[in-house]
Amino acid sequence: GAGPGGYTAAFRAADLGIDTVLVDSSSTLGGVCLNVGCIPSKALLHAARVIEETAEMETAGLEFGSPTIDRQKLVAWKDSVVKKLTDGLNTLSQKRNVTVINGHGAFAAANHVSVTNENEKFDIAFEQAIIAAGSEPIRLPGIPDDPRIINSTGALALEQIPGRLLIIGGGIIGLEMATVYQTLGSLVTIAEMADQL
Repeated sequence: GAGPGGYTAAFRAADLGIDTVLVDSSSTLGGVCLNVGCIPSKALLHAARVIEETAEMETAGLEFGSPTIDRQKLVAWKDSVVKKLTDGLNTLSQKRNVTVINGHGAFAAANHVSVTNENEKFDIAFEQAIIAAGSEPIRLPGIPDDPRIINSTGALALEQIPGRLLIIGGGIIGLEMATVYQTLGSLVTIAEMADQL
């Protein structure tokens, strides 16, 4: 796993002089957090905050008017923030001589991992292994296959800004997406099973 836990551990191991291989199924380092989680969410939250601040300044006598939102430019800007950081991780891994292999890893024996991707298969022998496989959104049981139903990754893509949006889950990513979509014009409702957000 090449998320915040995996790449940090790999860089530290390499700094300690250990021959290090970093395996991840994604073509970019950073895991869910950097690619389709925390970082793109924070970028969109920043844009939402700028919109909110301009509205708040009306009481100080500064009127900016309603924003014109170019969804494609906003998505491109968010993607550029992510790319800058993933490129930085690639540079750091190269400077530390960490070998990066893209593919799905599975333990083949006590000291061997088999990694496969679309084109190749690798057999990696190791003395020590760190498992930092991370997380991914789950599909709720009983929910139909409908293009209107998206997970957090889909929400970050900003394919559309719906008039009304139901968010199932009042955790961090749910609340961040609620803030972004509400600021961009959606009427947002949050459903949360716990007694507090």
